[in-house]
Amino acid sequence: MSSPNAESTAFRSALEVIRAVEPRVADAIGAELVDQRESLKLIASENYASPATLLAMGNWFSDKYAEGTVGRRFYAGCQNVDTVEALAAEHAKELFGAAHAYVQPHSGIDANLVAFWAILADRVESPALKRAQARHVNDLTEQDWFALRRELGNQRMLGMSLDAGGHLTHGFRPNISGKMFDQRSYGTDPATGLVDYDKVAEAAREFKPLILVAGYSAYPRKVNFRIMREIADSVGATFMVDMAHFAGLVAGKVFTGDFDPVPHAHIVTTTTHKSLRGPRGGMVLCGPELADQVDRGCPMVLGGPLPHVMAAKAVALAEARRPDFADYASRIVDNAQALAEGLLRRGAKLVTGGTDNHLVLIDVSGYGLTGRQAEAALLDSGIVTNRNAVPQDPNGAWYTSGIRIGTPALTTRGLGTAEMDATAELIHTVLTQTTPGSNADGTPSKAKYNLDPALADKVGHQATELLAAFPLYPSVSLA
Repeated sequence: MSSPNAESTAFRSALEVIRAVEPRVADAIGAELVDQRESLKLIASENYASPATLLAMGNWFSDKYAEGTVGRRFYAGCQNVDTVEALAAEHAKELFGAAHAYVQPHSGIDANLVAFWAILADRVESPALKRAQARHVNDLTEQDWFALRRELGNQRMLGMSLDAGGHLTHGFRPNISGKMFDQRSYGTDPATGLVDYDKVAEAAREFKPLILVAGYSAYPRKVNFRIMREIADSVGATFMVDMAHFAGLVAGKVFTGDFDPVPHAHIVTTTTHKSLRGPRGGMVLCGPELADQVDRGCPMVLGGPLPHVMAAKAVALAEARRPDFADYASRIVDNAQALAEGLLRRGAKLVTGGTDNHLVLIDVSGYGLTGRQAEAALLDSGIVTNRNAVPQDPNGAWYTSGIRIGTPALTTRGLGTAEMDATAELIHTVLTQTTPGSNADGTPSKAKYNLDPALADKVGHQATELLAAFPLYPSVSLA
């Protein structure tokens, strides 16, 4: 294990080298550490990677091109890249119990694109695709390309709706997935906010999708993946799970049995940050039947792999295999439930009435605010959140009616259930003291708000005091 002095020396030295070239970048890096140390970070998709993970990204691997896969590169001199990629894949397979792991995707969106195209290549009975796979790309005629686009395009995808907690990459028009697929969404029960599996099955029977997608970015409950697989099988769909948000809860064995997607899905995608606490990046897990197609991610949809990030993935996945990670994952959920209970006691309205996972979704319309107003007022007060749509949101996806909060980052810092109750009090104080603002012409604004700067300053100081007992990166001093 490294010593605190070694970690401080490493980061100080790095900033000195950067400062000699562009001091403003060094200043921004240092300022970011200060900001993160002083803010209550409640963004559900963010966390704090370990010093070892961070340091693994700043090295000579960044200089290397490595298209291809382990042992089959299009560039010479990739033996060291092979080592770290193989290690990352090995750790991922052992951690999640997967037959195959592909660790090259640069992000969750990239991981989803790899999965989509792997499924299309595997499932679509396409004469043009068979010709394309059998011949060199330069030998394909314009007629071949036209047929290929026609045969692969317009396939059907069924995924969770955006306002119910789904993700842009599950077939929504602003994202490339919405342009690739004929997409339909399943929502949640209007009364409970929960997934209605009978309604999902009904939609699948009617729509007959090629791909059924499960997973979410703002759904505060578990999903029964056994039932979802049964629905997929009943209509002959490939079952794909995007576990980007809750991968750490799967890795830490908080989600097991029917709630662990890996044994039930044909293919699973994830990010490697968020609750998994690694570097920003993506990953695909699958069985042997899709492995060859998945390994074609580069050059199918990815550019050259990022070997320095794969090295950091290997470090973070090794950390996640340690016994203390399971304790960490369990505390994430304990803290989220304590935060939800604290908010409910103070009169907040929560989507689904609570949480089973790492996130809580507050319907701030009960405070008379839009999500954008609440997000900005909380940020003024040292509480970092993000606005998010709620089911059937009248304010749409930009202004929203919700605030999404999560506990992975604060749990990493060591905060516990008592601190979650104190955090709920700070959030409630800000939201009850914030009122909607008006535009210059006197009409109501969905963005402007009124909050006494003295109150915001007071809450910010209280947030800093709450965090004082839980220093961020205590082993790192830049002074």
